[in-house]
Amino acid sequence: MSRELSMASRREITKKFAREYAKAGKVEKSRLLDELVHATGWTRDHARRAIRAANTRKGAASQQQRKPRPRKYSYDALVVLQEVWRLSGQPSGKYLAAIMDDTLERLVRFRELGKVEPRLTPEVLNEVQSMSAATIDRYLKPHKDAAYPIALSGTKPSHILRSSVPTRTSMDAPLTTAGFLELDTVAHCGHTLKGEFLRTLTGTDPVAGWTMLRTIRNNAYVHIHGALEWMRSHAPSRSPGWTSITGRSS
Repeated sequence: MSRELSMASRREITKKFAREYAKAGKVEKSRLLDELVHATGWTRDHARRAIRAANTRKGAASQQQRKPRPRKYSYDALVVLQEVWRLSGQPSGKYLAAIMDDTLERLVRFRELGKVEPRLTPEVLNEVQSMSAATIDRYLKPHKDAAYPIALSGTKPSHILRSSVPTRTSMDAPLTTAGFLELDTVAHCGHTLKGEFLRTLTGTDPVAGWTMLRTIRNNAYVHIHGALEWMRSHAPSRSPGWTSITGRSS
């Protein structure tokens, strides 16, 4: 049951227990702690701290504003971390933490840190090396979000199309005959669909491994027919039933 409770729900439950806990005796407090631990899945120590904090809280849990976590590491350590992450190929925090000591040693030895090298004092070096994987991911998140904004999709899922087009799964027999193309379009629009831009129609034969690319103008509904015709005429192999781009067989 505890896994199904949100943090706000746990705080509300704790607030109710806290009212009784403040007036209860030693035996009753132990019983209340047992019930709170069973309801939330917390340890007894954490439940006891939560009850004490709930006694001092005013208002609903959903209205509480958490204080921002103070920065444990210096700004110089953050800048150096960003540069190490970039030079290492932008790995995840778990991977970067595992290779941090060796990577830093090589970057310092070969003087590859460039403009951030003056910031790399012994204190900053110790800070960066002591960061955990979770801390690395947390500190790099704003930097990653700025460098790689969430991409937009130029299409919307269609329930009608999904039900009319058969989907191959891993349980189906693999394709053995070349000539079947898997098609997809990519919009070269950056992070907005406004204005004029190009799209690429990609056709891949999963059996032969052959891939064809055809660039079309922004209005895909008008120009994609010509791109499909081009792929049909230039494909190195064609399925026996592929007599038209509409999928009708002879």
